[in-house]
Amino acid sequence: MKALSLRMRLVLVILPPLLLVSILLGWWRFEVAQRTSEELFDRSLLSAALAISRDVAISEGDALSPGTRRVISDAGGGELFYHVTGPGGIYVTGYAYPPRPETDVERDVPFYYVADYRGEEMRVLRLIESRTIGNLSGDTVVTVWQHVSDRRAFARELALRAAALMAGLMAALALVIWFGVQIGLRPLNDLQDAIRQRSPDDLGPIRRAVPTEVSGIVSTLNRLFGQVQDSIETHQAFISDAAHQLRNPAAAVLALAESLPDVGDPAARTARQHELVKAARWSARLSEQLLSLERLRYDTATPMQPLDLNRLVEETCRSFAPKALSRDLEFVMDTSPDPQMIMGNALLLGEALVNLLENALTHGGQDLRSIAVRTLTEGDSCVVLIKDDGVGIPANETNAAFRRFSQLRNGEGSGLGLAIVEQVIHRHNGTVRLKGSSAGLTVQLDLPRA
Repeated sequence: MKALSLRMRLVLVILPPLLLVSILLGWWRFEVAQRTSEELFDRSLLSAALAISRDVAISEGDALSPGTRRVISDAGGGELFYHVTGPGGIYVTGYAYPPRPETDVERDVPFYYVADYRGEEMRVLRLIESRTIGNLSGDTVVTVWQHVSDRRAFARELALRAAALMAGLMAALALVIWFGVQIGLRPLNDLQDAIRQRSPDDLGPIRRAVPTEVSGIVSTLNRLFGQVQDSIETHQAFISDAAHQLRNPAAAVLALAESLPDVGDPAARTARQHELVKAARWSARLSEQLLSLERLRYDTATPMQPLDLNRLVEETCRSFAPKALSRDLEFVMDTSPDPQMIMGNALLLGEALVNLLENALTHGGQDLRSIAVRTLTEGDSCVVLIKDDGVGIPANETNAAFRRFSQLRNGEGSGLGLAIVEQVIHRHNGTVRLKGSSAGLTVQLDLPRA
């Protein structure tokens, strides 16, 4: 599924909330427009009523002044009706049969109400004041009314104007976002061009100036380039070391194989054959360890399952015992009486144990007399101890022993055994420690209990 463009994402993120806000503002503006129109029209009704009351008092009910008529005709832009009665309820001027209120009206206080007039809804103002018209004194009632539809039309017009303004702003904002994003992304396009022009061998850091918002991406890319560069250099160094290590056993096998046909003496021929088999085994073992080390480096999806460490150690020691006994060594295994359940990979752990036992045989020296394997529990860890009484490793050289192709003394071995063990144990979230001395070596493996 193709991902949305950044431009479309910004449009979808910004415009919908703004559209919702504009709808709410439009509704609020319509309500405000209605209240505003009510206030304006009510004030115009009051102004017209006061002007009519004044003219009636001045002219004693004869006529309305031209100015008052203009007020009446222009009130709010809609038609305005009026009716005036003098003292005693006598008709003075205006339209007949005005809308009457359902309740009594106080004197000298404008009273607004809504009533029906000739089948239409009207907004009505009734004003009662004490006046003297001619020889008569009493209450003068001025009634002024107007179509409610005129008010609603005025409010609707105000709301539509506001809606048109907000719609225009939304359209302008959409265009600004649509085309503004393209302008804002130009530094990213320049960065893309700079990366595209690079050669596959150029893994140096990107030094092009970029906006603050994408500086994190550039720094992450630079860190990734550095990691890739380190990985490539490590891999190249490993290949170089592996080629160097494989050259000697391969040359030995080739030399022995080429010289074998020329050996006529049966005893010498048999010895030469044994040497050839030994060299071939050494080469095969070295190749196997190299492949194991590479598999541990790049195969991160190691399947883990519950297993009993006691049983794994027992099976490994049983298969290794003939080789140890053939050297006339004392080979002892002591497993914990309690189950040592861990989460692990039996194949990798077994290979790590074999490497440790092979190291004891290979590097124990002429004084090696015994190898002991023991399992026990320490807190939340299952522990495997492999101890030999060989020449050992000085305490200040234990860290160097874990380096690939590292050999503290000249002799047989590839220098990969402890490196493989360390990676296997780390893959199982455990630790490996060497307790070296001049009187032997103890390797301790700590693995978390399941």
